[in-house]
Amino acid sequence: MKNKKIQWIFRVLLLVGVVSFVTLNSCKKNDDEDSGTANPVASFQFVVSATNFLEVSFTNYSQNATSYSWNFGDGESSTEKDPVHVYANAGSYTVALTASNAAGTNANYSQAITITDPNSALALLAGETSKTWKFYREGSCAGVGPDAENARSWWALENTGGRPCVYYQEFTFARDGSFTFDDMGSFWGEAAVFEGTANYEVCFDAIAANMINKDGADVSAWLSGTHAYVYDPTVGEITLNGTGAWMGLPQLGTNAESIVPEASKKFDVTIEEFVGYDLMTISYAYDGFYWDFTYASYSDPSLEPIVVEEEPPYGEDLPDLTPTEMWNTFETSDSYELLDTAAVYSPTGGGSAANSMDFTMGVADPAGVGVNCGQYDRWGTYQELQFMMEYDIQFDNFTTVSVDVYMPSSNDYSGTLTKDIAIIIGEASQTDGWWTGHIQYDVTASVMDEWVTYTFNLDSPTSGPGGYTPFERTDLDFFAISIGGGGHDAPGTFYIRNFTFN
Repeated sequence: MKNKKIQWIFRVLLLVGVVSFVTLNSCKKNDDEDSGTANPVASFQFVVSATNFLEVSFTNYSQNATSYSWNFGDGESSTEKDPVHVYANAGSYTVALTASNAAGTNANYSQAITITDPNSALALLAGETSKTWKFYREGSCAGVGPDAENARSWWALENTGGRPCVYYQEFTFARDGSFTFDDMGSFWGEAAVFEGTANYEVCFDAIAANMINKDGADVSAWLSGTHAYVYDPTVGEITLNGTGAWMGLPQLGTNAESIVPEASKKFDVTIEEFVGYDLMTISYAYDGFYWDFTYASYSDPSLEPIVVEEEPPYGEDLPDLTPTEMWNTFETSDSYELLDTAAVYSPTGGGSAANSMDFTMGVADPAGVGVNCGQYDRWGTYQELQFMMEYDIQFDNFTTVSVDVYMPSSNDYSGTLTKDIAIIIGEASQTDGWWTGHIQYDVTASVMDEWVTYTFNLDSPTSGPGGYTPFERTDLDFFAISIGGGGHDAPGTFYIRNFTFN
């Protein structure tokens, strides 16, 4: 009995010891923090006053700190924990916070802030009462590229006579929040909207009867009209409100393109001041596409260049050639006659970076039984396999054109990727934009995972704005193969061989 009592007392003492150890260690940890030996972490956020744009409230989120030192970037400072600072002028400032613990250990954090006078910013956009902007007439005023660093690298518009009507159109912002577009009596037939119509890629009369898009929809809301806008200069953003309000290109929207008028669209904006005029650049950013546009507003009208009305002749007339053979098997880099793979207009073929496809020659037959072929990988909107010829081809010895296509079922055809195949013929050496006057031969594949030969009669094109046959022209020097449909960026892999004129 005595032994059991001793054992019980021992266990109680042991438990007390453990509790004491934990308590002492916990106290030591808390004492470390309380004594300020833990390393501080500096952090803050800020809010600009809704009633005074020069007043900024700073909220301190520092940890393990007992004192603070603020530098507001304008020569002023504070030692308050959560100071409120009033700047003397608008501008950009770097605010620095030093958080210190009791042991004298410091942590630093800085952040750049921009103080913008909303009235000054609005005046720069909309003047004292209103301000009118037009496309800038020097250098490029519009274009598209893969991103902001390479803006306008794929295509750019200049005041060279190609689209004179767009340089007269006026976009007016008023201080009362209204936005007015004046088409000045003419409209441009943007390809994405008017392809296949009489107004495709031309300036036409800006009347409602002409504003029918390629799908037959009424787009007259894009014509002259007054809408509303909201300008947020702190983030450099303009929102146009009202069905049909637009800037840049009519079809460009906040996050995607639309060939019908939308109720609202938002874009980024920057405005620069110069002597006698101001420049405004707006931009739309999509996945893999960056559109931007530059507008000018002149306080000195004498500085505004004239609009070039007529485009000078483009390119050169190529020598004529009447071949008896014209083909490419894509089996090797040398297996061709006239349709030279060195002229393939794609990134891997030495052509334009605007093309969103890759082409590889001499890949193994996907069916596993034949000779090598060409692999056609599309991944963007501009996806034709293009051939730029060195001659104007005369078609006297040909009646058909054909191509073998292997259409894999492994592609995802449930979305915008199609099973469409097209052979395109056009003129490129003297036309800045072969797509404005080409013809094409179309078919939709119905057989998957097999080689199929598709043959077309040259005297029976099925689509394209050209409206001719190859036998009616003597200046055709451009060929292309398109698979999977255009106007979208859905990826797909296909195989081709024996592109042949007979």
